[in-house]
Amino acid sequence: MADFSWLTALGFLFLTFNSGMAVYRSNGDTGSIIFVVVSYLDLVALFACLRYYERLDRHSPKRETVKAAVWGLTTLLTVMFSYKVAEIMPLAVKLVVWAMAAATSCGGFYAFFIHEEKPALPAAGVPAAAHKEGAAN
Repeated sequence: MADFSWLTALGFLFLTFNSGMAVYRSNGDTGSIIFVVVSYLDLVALFACLRYYERLDRHSPKRETVKAAVWGLTTLLTVMFSYKVAEIMPLAVKLVVWAMAAATSCGGFYAFFIHEEKPALPAAGVPAAAHKEGAAN
C-alpha cells in the first residue's frame, strides 16, 4: 500500500472543507459547532486507527487495543448521529433509530471481539484427506 494517496488527501480536504462550512453556517450555535468538531475529530482518529491497524503484524498484541479503539470511535459516531436523527423524529421512529444504533454497536462488538473465523472448508468434490495432504506439501 502506498504511503500517500491523492484520493485520500482529496477526501480529507473535502471533509475538512465541509466541516468548516458546517461550523460557519451554524450561526454561532454552540451545540452544532461541538457536534461538527467532535464528528470531524472522531472520523480523523478512526481513519488513523484503521490505517495503524492495517500496518500492524497479525500477531501483534496491539491489535486488540486498536480494535477496541476502532469500535469505540465507530460507536461514538453511531450514537452521535442517531441522537441528531432521533431529535427530529416522532416517538415511534425514535425507538427504531435507537434500536438500530444499539444493534449496530452490539453487532460490531460481536464481530470484533467475540466471533472467531472458522477454517475454510475443502473445495467440493475433493476428499478431505487429499486436501490435507496438499496442505502438508
